[in-house]
Amino acid sequence: MSAAVYIGNGQVAIREIATPAVGAGELLIRVESCGICHTDLKKIEHDLLPPPRIYGHETAGVVVAAGDGVTEYAPGDRAIVFHHIPCGDCFYCRRRLYAQCPTYKKVGVTAGYEPAGGGFSQYVRVMDWIVRRGVEIIPDGVSFDQACWVEPVNTCLKAIKLLELQDGDTVAVLGQGPIGLIFTMLAKRSGAAVLTTDTIGFRRSLSEQAGASAFDPREGDFEQALRVSTDRRGVDAVIIAANARGLVEQALKISRPGAKILLFAQTSISERIEISGADVCVGERMLFGSYSANVDLQSDSARLVFNGDLALERLISDRVCLEDIQRGIGIAQHPGERSLKVVVHPQERG
Repeated sequence: MSAAVYIGNGQVAIREIATPAVGAGELLIRVESCGICHTDLKKIEHDLLPPPRIYGHETAGVVVAAGDGVTEYAPGDRAIVFHHIPCGDCFYCRRRLYAQCPTYKKVGVTAGYEPAGGGFSQYVRVMDWIVRRGVEIIPDGVSFDQACWVEPVNTCLKAIKLLELQDGDTVAVLGQGPIGLIFTMLAKRSGAAVLTTDTIGFRRSLSEQAGASAFDPREGDFEQALRVSTDRRGVDAVIIAANARGLVEQALKISRPGAKILLFAQTSISERIEISGADVCVGERMLFGSYSANVDLQSDSARLVFNGDLALERLISDRVCLEDIQRGIGIAQHPGERSLKVVVHPQERG
């Protein structure tokens, strides 16, 4: 089969490799759509893990083989797969901090080499613990491009649940890339008024279509609008959906005392934030993070995507075949005016 193999130094190359064999309790899935996620981009661009690896984890496709003992899924089933599933019984799982579970940290979907998701290939092997709890069947009438959003929607839904938004709250979402736009849609569904920022006009337009008031952060009207809409208090919650410098500091400035500030895009160990302790302590703000997916929300996130409750396919700006994945990675790393989500179609030829 063909696969886009990360070979180091920020490079991905198309290679012909063996189609993975499946063992007892496992599935082989033909990948039809796989979104390019910024966590994969960071690993490629900054050489965070040793090569060779095959990345890609927002995977939707068709079951083509089932190992011994698999009774719930059969060849021909259309499915999405999560690449992390927790053990359910460790210290962290008992506290529902699933992303900190040692088993969760193991990647359970691979196309070959060290497991890394594998979705940037024509076939993936789904390991037994993922098969047991990490597969969702795609209903008839739902495209693979729509279905591959289930995992990223889950990560955002997890964060929204942690915020515990109240009807009538005012929320600021900083950054309106694909993830920021999902946050905007979910926050609106909670009954909150949403104010958003992004430097790209097309993204602000989509944000407004989702029901938000959108602003260019380089202009002065954003903070003025915040003051007007909140009786000068500041917003009740801030979601930081981008990792530009100064966003955490801005979140503290625009939030009211007692507000919740969610760090979602601050995943680099090299990133440093300098804030006033009094803004958190005296201002009684809650500053916290949310990372990766929540198995308890798997069915809920799948339902949101499959029912069409979120306008997700309009967020796909580019579709590329496997041979053209380097161009797709470049678009995702350096988005243009109308660039948003890039989806890879491994079965198509250039």
